[in-house]
Amino acid sequence: MGFAGNFNGGDGVQEFVDQINSYVWSPALVYLCLAAGLFFSILTRFVQVRLFREMIHLLFSSKESDRGISSFQALSVSLSGRVGTGNIAGVAAAIGFGGPGAVFWMWIVAFLGSATAYVESALGQIYKEEHEGEYRGGPAFYIEKAMGQKWYAWIFALTTIVAVGLLLPTVQSNAIGNAAELAIGPSGMLQTGFGDISFTKFATAIIVVAILGIIIFGGVKRIAHFTQIVVPFMALGYILMALGIIAMHISELPRIFAMIVGDAFTPMAGVGAAIGWGVKRGVYSNEAGQGTGPHAAAASEVQHPAQQGLVQAFSVYVDTLFVCTATALMILITDQYYVTGLVANISGGVLPESVAANSPAFTQLALESVIGGFGKTFVAIALFFFAFTTLLAYYYIAETNVAYIRRTIRFPGEITILKILLLSSVFYGTGRTADPAWGLGDIGVGLMAWLNIIGILILFLMGKPALTALKDYEEQRNAGVTEYTFDPEKLGIKNADFWKN
Repeated sequence: MGFAGNFNGGDGVQEFVDQINSYVWSPALVYLCLAAGLFFSILTRFVQVRLFREMIHLLFSSKESDRGISSFQALSVSLSGRVGTGNIAGVAAAIGFGGPGAVFWMWIVAFLGSATAYVESALGQIYKEEHEGEYRGGPAFYIEKAMGQKWYAWIFALTTIVAVGLLLPTVQSNAIGNAAELAIGPSGMLQTGFGDISFTKFATAIIVVAILGIIIFGGVKRIAHFTQIVVPFMALGYILMALGIIAMHISELPRIFAMIVGDAFTPMAGVGAAIGWGVKRGVYSNEAGQGTGPHAAAASEVQHPAQQGLVQAFSVYVDTLFVCTATALMILITDQYYVTGLVANISGGVLPESVAANSPAFTQLALESVIGGFGKTFVAIALFFFAFTTLLAYYYIAETNVAYIRRTIRFPGEITILKILLLSSVFYGTGRTADPAWGLGDIGVGLMAWLNIIGILILFLMGKPALTALKDYEEQRNAGVTEYTFDPEKLGIKNADFWKN
């Protein structure tokens, strides 16, 4: 498949990647993600439930400005990072390696992670800056300003640039290439210095790189306007197709939900596998706690930081509880899956292990089993939009962290270098096999999650700025104000210079 030989690397490379992953994604990180979500849920009195209606209201009531984007646009930018390959190939991997019960743990990490998403996104707003006419912010900014630890902020910024600029793009482009090849076929092979490349994958890589290259020169406004149109449309179309498949097998739903819940606690793939893969793929998909969401949150124009925190919390629901669940139900209802190491009469899946679990194949074959060959094509098209907008979000996040570093150190052409590296990573990733691509992506996600979750936990111990902002917002809301204000000095929040009158 794809780039043979040189491009895919040997078993030694895969073993090295897997070894690093075993350290990064140890049980400690899995349970840290769950514990942090529970901790923030309790401290915010389950804000993800109490203020759900307020999230919907805020989503459609804000406006953009010359310097910032609207809450809806910020949601679209962050959703473009959340709704991606993880919703199609990531769900398949969770089932393939962790069993159907992994889906339950994806739900749990999404529900708890919604509170985490509020905290990190509110922090992104509180400590944002105006940089060259646009709003910028994210973990690096609030770690430096709230914690006073510039060295820690630098580590996060550099880690994020490597993760979203080099490691994670390979996952997205790999999924696009694999889906296109499965839908269209290889269409012949091209011999290159990097090995044999299927014409389908080569053409797909050229198209994605060309379009991405044009858009990333337009800045955050163009990214926001593009994703504002594409993301809701593609998510709605995908969900409607999934709902159609589910409706055709409606009588199977009780059995499927019973299997998901039952397997979550008596897992056929093992307790560690179900929880570990569910949390890993859940965090990869909805990004709660990873530290990517706050970048888009900081770019929005809002009256109060808590408002954008609430909007971003809602995005976790959209990603996991809507899109990921739709994918999981399609796969499980049609039995187009397998659980690693188990025969079909135990797992219920009918696919052989020769089908890559870390690919869109489960989802494509699920649709094909119901609607014929168009199913593969539809998933390939949906995945193109999902993954492409994710790549746009990755670039914006990387650019924001480069901007953070440039406050201290500047050298000529750093943004141009970033663009070239990201585009090269996208082209290269198209031809990789799924396992090394996902392995590299998981390393990037895991390192960011470690740094960000520890950071926001420390911030809670130091002064709870996100919780203070939420309390202030609710007091104003209960008082019936029409124009919200945020005075950090009055609330005892230091270094939130943007909000000072």
